[in-house]
Amino acid sequence: MNVLVVNCGSSSLKYQLLDMATERELAKGLFEKIGDQDAMFTHKRPDAEKLERVEPILNHKEALKILLDILVDAEYGVISSMDEIDAVGHRVVHGAEKFADSVLITPAVMDALNECAVIAPLHNPPNIQGIEACQAIMPNVPQVAVFDTAFHQTMPPEAYLYGLPYEAYADWGIRRYGFHGTSHKYVAQRCAELMGKHMSDLRIITCHLGNGSSLAAIKGGRSIDTSMGFTPLSGLIMGTRSGDIDPAIIPFLMDKTGMNYQEIDSMLNKRSGVLGISGVSNDFRVIEEAASKGHKRAQLALNMFHHKVRRVIGSFAAVMGGVDAIVFTAGIGENGIGNRDEICNGLEYLGTRLDTERNNCRGVEREISVEGSKVKIFVIPTNEEIMIARDTQRITATLIGK
Repeated sequence: MNVLVVNCGSSSLKYQLLDMATERELAKGLFEKIGDQDAMFTHKRPDAEKLERVEPILNHKEALKILLDILVDAEYGVISSMDEIDAVGHRVVHGAEKFADSVLITPAVMDALNECAVIAPLHNPPNIQGIEACQAIMPNVPQVAVFDTAFHQTMPPEAYLYGLPYEAYADWGIRRYGFHGTSHKYVAQRCAELMGKHMSDLRIITCHLGNGSSLAAIKGGRSIDTSMGFTPLSGLIMGTRSGDIDPAIIPFLMDKTGMNYQEIDSMLNKRSGVLGISGVSNDFRVIEEAASKGHKRAQLALNMFHHKVRRVIGSFAAVMGGVDAIVFTAGIGENGIGNRDEICNGLEYLGTRLDTERNNCRGVEREISVEGSKVKIFVIPTNEEIMIARDTQRITATLIGK
């Protein structure tokens, strides 16, 4: 069974084609700057030269058409015809309370996704565009939606409710949903496998740290708390997002500056975080370089990020009654040697002991705690695509007989 995994952003499309008999990657690639005359397309097969092109790509449907043509191309392709694509799995950011698991996409599901777009206006619309484009090009191929929020639907009410009048939740669904669920689930499962234990016996804190960052408290294989909330804006300080702030700051700023709601929203999502603090960049590599040269605000941005991650780790350990393992994943988590070191510095009271030599690694799966550390620390590269593909196979296998 071959599964095409599609992850659509507002101006991007990331894809991967997998042979699920062996979970082998057949091809992967990325479209960037969709909608521009100089859109970029990258296509890669294992053990082959990367194909790179710059050309006008007006929308996601055009991108998918180019993608499918490349997959069957005599020179760059990996399948002989589109009939070899058995199912398509789509990453969908927000499923609200409507979806606690991945689902086969039907007209009723599409209606629900559009309803959820109200609380995820930056993310769900491009996800929906990708689904609609695939349905138009491959009308007879089953499509599955895999939700970032689904894994966190096991949180108890005391973790997901806000201190607002209950009607805000009952009438409008205002609550903590959490995100990056597919990533948190994957690395937690891999952590259990590496420890030779079952998820049900472990308390794991997973740290998905990138331009967007979130932590999850996973007890007995279930998410019981997470740092992101109603939207991906809340929680940790991130690349350009503010993370948690006192809500009274918003009317205060509107009064003092005359900014309207849209301007405040743009500031919180696009001009805050480590970019806003450092004044340098939202790229941690650039910030670290500036800090190494004595840039005080760049160092402050790093200090704030490390402090807030440590604070959440400590609170999640308290919620779970202890912790057995801490996992770092995503761009910063997998590659930020110094960031991991600084975050773990001060967590020794939990029983963590970071091994400096083991921690000197990037993008590899490795335990980085010292031998005999009470709390294990791991770097585990995330693989959301394989999780999406597995769910797609599980849901469509009986439909297509594979």
